[in-house]
Amino acid sequence: MKNCFLLIGLLLVNVTAQAGDEQSAIKLDELKQNMQKVVPYSVELTLQGFSKTVHGGVQHVVVKSVDDASQIALIQGYLLKLAGRLRKGDFSDAERLHGKNMAGLAQLKMAKTDDIRFVYKALENGGQIHYSTEYPQFVAALHGWFDAQNSEHGNITIPGHGHHHSSPAN
Repeated sequence: MKNCFLLIGLLLVNVTAQAGDEQSAIKLDELKQNMQKVVPYSVELTLQGFSKTVHGGVQHVVVKSVDDASQIALIQGYLLKLAGRLRKGDFSDAERLHGKNMAGLAQLKMAKTDDIRFVYKALENGGQIHYSTEYPQFVAALHGWFDAQNSEHGNITIPGHGHHHSSPAN
């Protein structure tokens, strides 16, 4: 009898996990569809990742195929413009994709112009934005925001871009 209850419990956990995985896949698919309305590059042909650092984090967007020059140009143009909008406190893209209640968003929108730095950098295979601040409340907001991004985008690891930003100097 005891084994029967254990078996039923394990089956329920398995069914619940599968249902959760299916819901996550549906939510990720919806996010990709909405994201495609916001970004000019192909969501299917690129990878996007968010790595936290001591003073904020780094957002990477790279192509899946290194010889896709048109997608690289679209990524770079978008991230350059995005960094400029973020410097002005414009987080409207994140708000459209993730909602006004996204973790960290309200705090980030309260930052003054020089409280957080948003530094764009072109990469051979795409681009990145380095988010950094000396203010603990904004570091915490950036980390919450990056956690939410990773949770909703699927916590993608970008090859070669995962942990090289975690030194105290960043």
